Amino acid sequence: MKEVLDFLTANKVFYLATTDGDQPHVRPLGFVMEHDGKLAFCTSNQKAMFKQLTANPNVEICCVDANCNTLRICGKAVFCTSEQTQRKTLETMPMLGKMYAVGDGKLEIFCLADAQAVCQTMSGEKRVLSV
Repeated sequence: MKEVLDFLTANKVFYLATTDGDQPHVRPLGFVMEHDGKLAFCTSNQKAMFKQLTANPNVEICCVDANCNTLRICGKAVFCTSEQTQRKTLETMPMLGKMYAVGDGKLEIFCLADAQAVCQTMSGEKRVLSV
């Protein structure tokens, strides 16, 4: 878990793929934290991403570091929104406080269940990482 979390936070921007029916959608994200031993992310329930995750929780995340090592994570989005997770989110990334507040009715937190992670080098060497 720590290696995956460190990879995502060190590289600042990673991409989350969802689907809308049979149309894939990829968007950049920059927030991740650990919650109850799982990777956790946030979104607004006002966004299409929330609706897509609700309709089909299967996601994939991709991140590339400065050496072109690629991290791919797949799993199922499980919403774990509570005042506690909202507070931790805003503490982890205070700039989100410009858009969200604890109990605002918009901020949603989700964790990845059944997550699997693979890191691959440019030369094709693969390592499975624990999540």
